[in-house]
Amino acid sequence: MIEEVDKIFNIQSSIDNLQIIKNTNYRERIANIKKIEAFILNEDNHKKIAKALWNDLRKSNEEVISTEISPIILTIKHICKNLKSWMQDRHVPSPLTMAGMQSYIKYEPKGVVLIMSPWNYPFYLTVVPLVYAIAAGNAIIVKPSEISNSTSNIIKSMISEIFKQNEVAVIEGGVDIATALLNKATNHIHFTGSPNVGKIVMKAASNNLTSVTLELGGKSPVIIDESSKIFASTQKIAWAKCLNNGQTCVAPDYAFIHESKMNEFKTIFSDTINKFYNSNNKGISQSPDYCRIINKKNYSRLTELIDDAISKGAEKISFEDSNPEDKFIAPTLLLNVNEDMKIMQEEIFGPVLPIITYKNISEVISYINQHPTPLASYIMSSSNKNIKFIIDNTSSGGTVVNELMMTSVNPNLPFGGKNNSGIGKSNGIHSFIDFSNERGIIVRKWGNLKIIYPPYNAKIFKLFKKIIKI
Repeated sequence: MIEEVDKIFNIQSSIDNLQIIKNTNYRERIANIKKIEAFILNEDNHKKIAKALWNDLRKSNEEVISTEISPIILTIKHICKNLKSWMQDRHVPSPLTMAGMQSYIKYEPKGVVLIMSPWNYPFYLTVVPLVYAIAAGNAIIVKPSEISNSTSNIIKSMISEIFKQNEVAVIEGGVDIATALLNKATNHIHFTGSPNVGKIVMKAASNNLTSVTLELGGKSPVIIDESSKIFASTQKIAWAKCLNNGQTCVAPDYAFIHESKMNEFKTIFSDTINKFYNSNNKGISQSPDYCRIINKKNYSRLTELIDDAISKGAEKISFEDSNPEDKFIAPTLLLNVNEDMKIMQEEIFGPVLPIITYKNISEVISYINQHPTPLASYIMSSSNKNIKFIIDNTSSGGTVVNELMMTSVNPNLPFGGKNNSGIGKSNGIHSFIDFSNERGIIVRKWGNLKIIYPPYNAKIFKLFKKIIKI
């Protein structure tokens, strides 16, 4: 397999190959992207994709459509609509000192791009950066997660059917393959995963001065204040925390709930979970809409986090017993949590919601600002004053008010974290630019710079004195 890494990198990184791909026009790039769209929309292929995601995460076809397929198709449509304008040179004004010259930005591909995708939304989070990298005119190596093995296989099958290896290639494998790829002098790395692995990727990239996009995670808070519409807010939290069994980088990781809303929250949360996943009273584990933890390793990690919290004084509210053989963990609330608990120190990535009650919003602000910047923050409030105060006095990759999980949906907004939660921005033109080299170009149209050629004279000083005043 290491030989395959060498072979594909050598093919893709050849100067002739990169120049051919670089010279493709927007029509050719769109045509390649549309091949991916056609593959996905083919009924037989859709069934294979859905089956793979069921095998990996026990994800229902409905959830496959809403969280994996539809976002990809919408992304492709957005690219096809805008790529022509994105690729055009962008002229910019020039200062007076550059009289007679024109300046513009030319967007050219970075070269060989390595995309390392995660297991939680394994199809969506592979294909979306892939189509943006194609749109920018790069050669691409895709390393899907070996944890979601069934989906990785279907990704490789799709890419092998559509592209030649000099254009796009998929290399499957574990840590050894990932390490071999990171050691290659690729021109850009797009990584989605945990902050801990993100540090490894960034360190490896530094050896070749390779640029990176790191879409990471962290502990994203949701705040329910005293003015919140508690019924709607609680339903949204129940949905967001259980979607994909909580294995979502922008899922609310923990909640701040005003003490006046706590009792209502617990009752509504319980009722909502039963409505969503136990309407026939057969148990949440029997619901066809409730996913599973990806593997036994992560199941054990989650149960250890819960047990640690309970041993340190947390109160557990669970809606069904866990089942290690089925990798099933029911929605779980943890009350009376504190910072000594591991669950308040690590990203949870599961259907477990720690809750902190508060009296004054300043307590919330203080807590958030003392911890690494989250990928997302959520505010459930009817008070414009509170909303503005929270936004102005905290920081996050993105913020959503009175809704959840929407930070990456609008292609006109940048998506990404800050420091520990990510580096670089994605979505729409932001992704196109991220996969491009913004090349500044200056063209002399008339005039010259002879006035500043040696030997110097006093006229230069007088000239620049006038320019500074202007």
